[in-house]
Amino acid sequence: MPRDGVASLIQRVARQARLTFQAGAGGRRGEPPGFPENLSRLRGLLSQVRAEDLNIAPRGAAPQPRAPGLPPVTYMHICETEGFSLGVFLLKSGASIPLHDHPGMHGLLKVLYGTVRISCLDALGADAPRPRAPPPGQRFEPPLRARELEAVRAGVLRSRAEYTAASAPCVLSPQRDNLHQIDAVGGPAAFLDILAPPYDPADGRDCHYYRVLEPLGAPPQAAAAAELPREVWLLETPQADDFWCEGEPYPGPKVAP
Repeated sequence: MPRDGVASLIQRVARQARLTFQAGAGGRRGEPPGFPENLSRLRGLLSQVRAEDLNIAPRGAAPQPRAPGLPPVTYMHICETEGFSLGVFLLKSGASIPLHDHPGMHGLLKVLYGTVRISCLDALGADAPRPRAPPPGQRFEPPLRARELEAVRAGVLRSRAEYTAASAPCVLSPQRDNLHQIDAVGGPAAFLDILAPPYDPADGRDCHYYRVLEPLGAPPQAAAAAELPREVWLLETPQADDFWCEGEPYPGPKVAP
């Protein structure tokens, strides 16, 4: 059963998100007065949210193979305005949300159950210094076609950390940690997600997927062991065939932002 006051807590989260991400808070058009203070209040409210607050029960602690044909990730829609979207992502054991971006958007992620590993990166601009690797010839593993080589971008892997229900929210901004990959670790996981403003291809906010490239001949463990932040190479790719997301009903308290 939900804790006492859960409806008001979830309602306060939505109302604080609306206040925080009022028109103009998406990053490209500037931030409204009081934005840092409002964002801090929103992070504080999110830190209090637990799975039981949304009538969501953990779906087994032990890793289990995913049945063929079932989506690796599902999404529970809670509410959406022009300024933000609020919902829950549920990852099956071993599932991953591939590396993707949030152009001109803020994001907050609060784990509800399970453990997720979040890798945060940034793509650098065309005029940014190129990483020191790979060696002359720009050879990668696996090899790339000439057209793909032209699309390779410099980037920075800023952090990689594991989050649980006891962790503070993971926060990204339009300027920093804007790309991230989310992997379920050791079993299924779920997290509450706020994106502000929501994806909108018509307004230049479409989702793009990437993969990190390693120079040909790099030691297998070198990337994992390297200190962060570190320079990387990024290649934009289509959505992976083994990743898709479907919707399922949200069972928690209704929210009117």
